[in-house]
Amino acid sequence: MSGWDIADIPDQTGRTIVVTGANSGLGKVTAGALARAGAQVIMACRNEVKARGVADEIGHGAQVRRLDLADLTSVREFADGVDTVDVLINNAGIMAPPAGRTADGFETQFGTNHLGHFALTGLLLDRVRERVVTVSSGAHAAGKIDLADPNWERRKYQRWPAYGQSKLANLMFAYELQRRLTAAGSAKLSVAAHPGYAATGLQSHTDSFYDGLMAVGNRVFAQSAHMGALPTLYAAVAPEVEPGGYYGPGGPLGLRGHPASSGSTTASRDEVTARRLWELSEQLTKVTFPFTRR
Repeated sequence: MSGWDIADIPDQTGRTIVVTGANSGLGKVTAGALARAGAQVIMACRNEVKARGVADEIGHGAQVRRLDLADLTSVREFADGVDTVDVLINNAGIMAPPAGRTADGFETQFGTNHLGHFALTGLLLDRVRERVVTVSSGAHAAGKIDLADPNWERRKYQRWPAYGQSKLANLMFAYELQRRLTAAGSAKLSVAAHPGYAATGLQSHTDSFYDGLMAVGNRVFAQSAHMGALPTLYAAVAPEVEPGGYYGPGGPLGLRGHPASSGSTTASRDEVTARRLWELSEQLTKVTFPFTRR
């Protein structure tokens, strides 16, 4: 996969791909690249006005549908309106906001980044033909899954540990989904990706002094959103992708560069915690997965 770039995306004509959070940053680049390769891209976004502007820029092949991952009613309504999907890309996310709650009472980051995508995937899985791609982060290494208090109801909220937990949950979900697909005899793939350190709008919504620091970091250290989106695109379309694979930039420390296989922490590979997280996620979202051999 050395030097893999957007030009290497196979022809996507006749394929339908859902990209969550496609109105900005990595999602915008991902949606545009797939549409230009011939796919019909469903841009699943909370901000429909902004998303329609992006869809107009992309042109033919992009359509907008409302999805608010912080509201399970919205997730169900979106899923009800989707027919067959070749690839589901769980891209949307929020990073280190002030303490808050989703419409269903979950801590905002755990609820949006993990539970919203968990529910969406479960509701759509029987209509996904090929693969599910879930975007995690190198920040998963700083995360810890607190199964007794995942929504920070008893602990004092800390935005960065909460973000790390949500990104670790994303990665553990992707791995556990592949284990369950394999056990069911399904040919579908669950794959994870991370962008390394990429300059996106994600870093400007913490409502804290970190916004200024990260703005400097984006200018000095970060790679472009184009480069940051490549691992997700690779995971979504490359024929050589491994079941349960994890892909990110291949440069130093996994921060920059073209897509390559990425390592992850021992915690992310903890199958016992992953099963318990899955069971907890089912309880919280009231979504169970329809595993079949298709």
